[in-house]
Order: sequence, then C-alpha cells, then structure tokens
Amino acid sequence: MIQTNSVSFAWTPATAVIAVAAVVATALLGLVACRRSGWRGSTVALEALRLLMVSIAALLLGGPEWVEQYRPEEKPVVAVLWDDSGSMQTRDASMSAASRSDAIEPLTQVESWQSLQGRAEVVIESFAETKSADDSTARVNPISANPEQSIDEPGTDLSSPLVDAATKHDNLLGVVLASDGDWNQGSAPVQAAGRLRSLGIPVFVFPVGSDTQLPDVELLSFDVPTFAIAGKRVRIPFSIESSLPRDHQATVTMKTNEGETITKEVRVQAMGRTNSSIDWEPEALGETSLTLSVSPTTGEVRDDNNEMTSPISIREEKLRVLVIESVPRWEYRYLRNALSRDPGVDVSCLLFHPGLDKHGGGNADYISEFPATKAELSKYDVVFIGDVGIDDGQLTIEQCEWLRGLVGQQASGIVFMPGWQGREFSLLDTPLGELIPVVMDEGQPRGWGSRTAQHFELTELGRRSLLTKLADTTDENLEVWGNLPGFQWYAPVVRAKPGTETLCVHQEISNQFGRLPLLVTRTFGGGKVLFMGTDGAWRWRKGVEDLYHYRFWGQVVRWMAYRRSMTSGENMYLYQSPERPRVRQTVTVNANVMESSGEPLSKGDVTLRVVSPAGRIETIRLDSVGEEWGAFSGRFTPHEHGMHELTLFCKQTGDTLQTKLLIQGASLEQVGKPARPEVLEEIARVTRGQILTVDRLDDVVQWLAAMPDPPPSVRRIALWSHPFVVGLFFVLLALFWIARKGVGLI
Repeated sequence: MIQTNSVSFAWTPATAVIAVAAVVATALLGLVACRRSGWRGSTVALEALRLLMVSIAALLLGGPEWVEQYRPEEKPVVAVLWDDSGSMQTRDASMSAASRSDAIEPLTQVESWQSLQGRAEVVIESFAETKSADDSTARVNPISANPEQSIDEPGTDLSSPLVDAATKHDNLLGVVLASDGDWNQGSAPVQAAGRLRSLGIPVFVFPVGSDTQLPDVELLSFDVPTFAIAGKRVRIPFSIESSLPRDHQATVTMKTNEGETITKEVRVQAMGRTNSSIDWEPEALGETSLTLSVSPTTGEVRDDNNEMTSPISIREEKLRVLVIESVPRWEYRYLRNALSRDPGVDVSCLLFHPGLDKHGGGNADYISEFPATKAELSKYDVVFIGDVGIDDGQLTIEQCEWLRGLVGQQASGIVFMPGWQGREFSLLDTPLGELIPVVMDEGQPRGWGSRTAQHFELTELGRRSLLTKLADTTDENLEVWGNLPGFQWYAPVVRAKPGTETLCVHQEISNQFGRLPLLVTRTFGGGKVLFMGTDGAWRWRKGVEDLYHYRFWGQVVRWMAYRRSMTSGENMYLYQSPERPRVRQTVTVNANVMESSGEPLSKGDVTLRVVSPAGRIETIRLDSVGEEWGAFSGRFTPHEHGMHELTLFCKQTGDTLQTKLLIQGASLEQVGKPARPEVLEEIARVTRGQILTVDRLDDVVQWLAAMPDPPPSVRRIALWSHPFVVGLFFVLLALFWIARKGVGLI
C-alpha cells in the first residue's frame, strides 16, 4: 500500500479577499502601534502574536484539510460470482443446456478470463444456499416472520455475496454476477447495489433462465386432518396447480400404508388451480399415513412434485354432548334420538320442564341439574342450547359465564337452537350474548311462522362446507338441499354479525341486509359456535327416515368437537391453529391442563418442547390465558417442513402429553420456478453496469480491461474544525490577553 500526504484548501474569491484583507489590515495596524511605542520590544512581540493569530484565522477560512491517499501496490481485483443454488438446476424449455447451472459454466472457468490476467486479478467464487442455524457463521434472516430467528433452511441470498466482495477486496475493479435472479433470503439485492455504486464498482450481470412459468403440474396441498374416526367417512381436500396451456384429465391416487388404494379422475384446469377432494372411510385403528399422487402428463418439466404424504391417526370415538332444553318440542326429541343412537356420542339431556317441580327425564340420557362444577362441565365437547333463557329458574348468569369459558378457553362447541317462546332473548345480556353470531329482532321475540313450507338455500360457503354436505358430490348435495322438506317457523334474525360465516339463508325472505341468515357459524376463542335459525330439521326424515337428519347432526357434533379432540390425554388437551401449518407460518398452540382431581389448573408452569425433523430443539413456555379453565397458550414459527415431535409438560402435576405435528410446505429453494431477470437488471442499472448474455463474455473482458484503476482510498482530516487547531487558537488568545495586561494595555 502506497501512502501520499498533502494539504488542500477550498478557497473561494470571497474568502480569499477577506483573508488577505484581514492579514494586511492587521499588519498595518501593528506597524502603526510599533512606531508609536518607539519600537519597544514588548509591543513588537505583542503585535507579532496578533498577526500570527489573524494569519491562522485567515488560513482557516480556506477550509484546509489534511489528505491521506492510499493506493494499493497490487493489481485491481475482478470478482466473478456465480449462483450454485438449487434453483439453478432447472432446465428451461428454451435452453439447449442441461440446466441453468450448465448454461453459465463458461463463466466459471479460469481459461475464460485468461486474457484479463495481465490487467487484473480474477477471483471466481460461487455462492449457494445460506448456512444453517447450527453453523457458527449463520446469518439472521431479515425477511422471516421472526427477525431474531436464524436461518435454518437452505435459501439464496443475493445481497450478501455482493457486499462481501466489496468488503474482502479493497482494490475491486468490478463484479461479474451470473444467476437466475431468484433470491429468498437476506436483504433486497438493490440495497447492496446502492452500496457498490457509492464505491464506484459496476456489476456486469448475466441473467439465465426463462422468466415465464414452466409447463408443470404440481400438487400444492393435501389437507389430511389430524385424526379420523374408524368407520366414519372423511373428506380430504387437495389442490393442484397447472401451468400447462391446456386442460387435461388426471388420475389422482391415494394410498394407505396398508395398501388400500382409492383413485379419482380430476379435470385439471389450464394455467390455474384446481381444488377437489377425495373421500375415504378408515377401518383399522392406529397411526398410518396417506400418500396422494397425481399422474404425470405430457409436457411437464418435472414430476417429482406430483406426490405428497401426510400422517393421520385413526381412533375410536366417544364425544360427550350436553343438550339443554325447556320443553320437549319435536326438534329436541328427534335430536336426542339421533345423538343417543350414534355409537360415537355419549349424550346427556337437561330438560327444565317450565311449570314442573322436577327437571330431567326418565332414562339414563337425562340429568337432573346443570353440572355443579367447572370440572364436570369441562367434560362436554359440545353443548346444545335450545329454547332456554335465564327466566323461570333455568340458566343462571354464572352458568352462562361457565358456558362462555367452556367454548373460549377449552375449545368446546356450542349450538344455539332458539324456539317460538323466545327465551333466547334473555341470554343477550348475559356472557353468552357475545357468542350468538346473529343480531336478533327484539320487536318479534317469538319469531315468524307460516302455514306453507319455507326452504333453505345454500350460500357459496355452504356449498363448500362439511357441515352441509348431505351427498357425496356438489351437484347431488344441491339437489338434496333443494328437495328437503320445508320448515314452518324461523327465528327473528336481522343479520349475521361481522366475522361469521353464513352457510344457509332463507330462500325467499330478505331485508335491507339481504337474505335472512338461518345457519351461521363463527369461531370464539378456541371453540366453535353454530346458530340454527329454524326448528324444522326433524322434518328431513320424511320419506328417508334418518338419512339426512342423522348425518347433519353427526357432522355438526364432530366438526364442533374437532379441535378439542386433536390431542388429548387423561388430564391434558392440546390443539393448534392452523391445524396443518406451513413452513414459516406462526403456529398458536393452546393447551388445557387439569389437576388430578379434574379441576382446571389455575396457575402452573406449562412448557412445550418442539423437536424438528433435523433434531433442533425449541422449548416454548405457555402463558396462562384463562386461569379459571386451565388454559395456556404460546406461539412458535417452524422453519422446516416435515414431522415435528411435540411434548407438553406441566411441572405442578408432572403430566406429559406427546404428539406429532406435520409442517407442510416446500423448501425455499425449488427447481422449476421462473427466473427473475428483473432483479439482476436492477442491480446492473443501479451500479451503472451492463446486462449481457453468456455469448458476450469477450465484451465484458474488453470493458474490464479498458476500465481505469479504482480511485485510491482517501482519508480527509478537516483542519479548520480539528480539536487541536481549535485548542491552539484558544491558547494563543489567552497568551495575547495575558501579554496585553503585562505591558499595561489593560
């Protein structure tokens, strides 16, 4: 390194004139003073000191700077950076090379830069996936959901290689960058480009790959539920995305570990996403996995993304349901029969019988009073609230608060089934009022009746919902709902509340808010809420007996109890949202912990241990969110796809609950995705470089050879504001005033 030093001034005509005038005027005044004193030595020394101070001040007006220049002795450096990430293995249809990586291979050869060796030192470096979080050099991922979460999966960072090249090489002449432009980690490349521009370093980019969607068929999602019930049919949705220019017929095949195979023909839409589902009825209990595959088609560039596997647990079912009603109307009677005959449901009925001294009924399904403790109430997965209120010695405010906590804190479900007596209006001012998903018409508390049959009409959401699926296909389901026997009474509903989902509306009646909602759902806390606005579902048995009536209420009970049944132990429940999370998606984990006596744990130390497929361990402390119900909650963000092992532990009770959670999603680096040449073009534009193709390699060599050496590194020290100069000036002023006093001028 060669160093040269100099002093520079920034004179302007005005500052130069002022400086000269000040020095000349000071010198003339000094001469006059010395002559008057008879050239006394003390006066001459004093005026000389004055002239020195003014001269220094005049020089400072010119803005003097001490300039140090550092010029490297070695040759300048040209950094050749080429992308070696996973996406570079893509073969574009328009390319003659086997892959994008092979297309840029000439740039990675030392021989290609031989003619530039005499002018500059050529450094060829590859950059690939960022290192994992276990590596000591791992970087923080600034675009992740959690900024403090280290990178723990492969991805491409275009910004860091550019910044690192400028940091490592002090005498950098230029950068050559060959890539497909795909980046998914690190800061935006344009930020690094701005830094290189400030240093005067151009970037010559070689984009590779097609920026159009490659012809491919990909299985995007396979939403297998956490568990299913033996002997109960389950519908499993899936999505297929096609970038082919034509529709085509594909065969979707689902296989189980035991060898069972189910096939379905699906018409895949061109240049779009196709959503469908496949039905399966499990038989054997235990853990198994399902594999869904889409048959390959002519013209797609890859077929390794046409298959997905997901685990599922097959269990026996025993759901506990509480039905609370005032009078045994027909809707109540047939609902009780449907639930009591369901082998997977254990039903308890509380019939208040207004006007009678005793509650309950005559067989084992009946209970004589509302559960006396929260521990007893927490055993129920679903609660049906009929034509019941807080009047006539029915529910109390405290019991309403308990029911609200059961839904919000323990993920149970609640079904509101109002009746013609209008007792549900007395619940609106209780804690249950917040759960009711509709706004009621207080001017018509007894609802509306009709001598002619009224009918449901499915909404768009209702056509896709599992609750309203009474037939196997969409067309058959619409036909079934259109032919169901009608109802002759409906609740006084004005509209659905915000944040709810309306599945069915009145076929004819509407108001200023649209069709009257009759079947409305919502989520409250961890649980589900359903509002049934008629009491005529029992009529669906006409001509078909139990076919639709039993199926509907069976689906309602299982849908509402699903979260609570995800993972359960003797004294613990564990469920998460979303049910099937994806990579980099924040997962909310909720747990309910009971003491050995059955009472909810009011306070405790509850932790969740998460072990990723790669063996990384994360321990999450769950915070108490509902002490009265033993509810705890926490969050974590998975950064790996695959099976994660979860262990819930409570220090106070010593109980543990183990389960597995599948994290869906593909890795950041994917083969077959379109290139992003616009990213590289922006880098070249910002740094004042060039955009080239691989066959123009010789042009880059000539441009680099003709470029001047990088300017020397310059260090400037502003003398006019340097502390030493300021301190010297104050010392001279002090000496001047002391000297004036010494000679008797003050």
